[in-house]
Amino acid sequence: MFVGQDRAVEQFSEAWKRGTLHHAWLLAGPKGVGKATFAREAATRVLADAAGPAVDAPGLATPEEHRIAKLVEAGSHPDLRWLERLVNTKTENLARNITVDQVRSLSDLFDLTPALSDWRVVVIDSIDDLEKSAANALLKMLEEPPANCLFLLVTHAPGRLLPTIRSRCRRLDFQTLSDDAMASILAQHVELSDRERNQVIAAAGGSAGRALALAQLNLIGLEEAAVAILREGDPTNRRRSGLASELGKRGAGDRYAAFLEMLPSVVAREARSLSGASRQRAVEAYAKARELTAVAPRLSLDPASTVFQLGGFLASVAAPLP
Repeated sequence: MFVGQDRAVEQFSEAWKRGTLHHAWLLAGPKGVGKATFAREAATRVLADAAGPAVDAPGLATPEEHRIAKLVEAGSHPDLRWLERLVNTKTENLARNITVDQVRSLSDLFDLTPALSDWRVVVIDSIDDLEKSAANALLKMLEEPPANCLFLLVTHAPGRLLPTIRSRCRRLDFQTLSDDAMASILAQHVELSDRERNQVIAAAGGSAGRALALAQLNLIGLEEAAVAILREGDPTNRRRSGLASELGKRGAGDRYAAFLEMLPSVVAREARSLSGASRQRAVEAYAKARELTAVAPRLSLDPASTVFQLGGFLASVAAPLP
């Protein structure tokens, strides 16, 4: 069940029902607010209605027992392509970009007659991850789209995209989620006490993706430890050493990755509450943290050493490093 983005659902559904569906939709908004989920549900509904039997349900809902929904869920629908960063088999980390070869592989979809209906769907999650040559290859497809082809392009930063790509898409804006929507999504996936749920919602900033990560990976404690360093400092290195030990141990890979993704936003949030020299130090710490959290996975930097260094950036906000 898709929750919290009623306006986007209504706009897309009306266009589909009226037969005025634009060939390319830019799904724009913060991370974790449901853009990829929307793309999956929109793709499923379009392909289900096109192949039949037509779905008699509101919005983008498609019954799980529908034959097309089953194919999409299994990842085996022949007329649907989902492009995202691939796992590097050597490092077991996600590749830095979606490559031009991945985009060019879509020609296999377009060169063949659709298998189950007249429609084909491409989802790219996210278009922000396209390398430059891949973006140019996609642009050519958007300029001369095949008949009955739908592109659903997820973006967290639409302003950074090529203007020529933006101009060929209809934009759907996704907002941060309300507390009620967040509570509903959490209830579908995890069991939490009232206190835990409220704590997760408060820390997630309207992002369901972040809320689920906080809940499922027990990131609340890690965030609290980071904030404590940022606000109170760490003159003996005890706090940052504890955090580094926690995230550097075997089996902590998922929590470490989530922590890297979470930390810059934590520093940014704290910076907004500060003023004067403290705020300036927080801004500098944010820039350093953002740079290190971005390069650490790509360079396979040691997790414990990386977290310890990040702790130093946090501690500098409370008191300048000597």
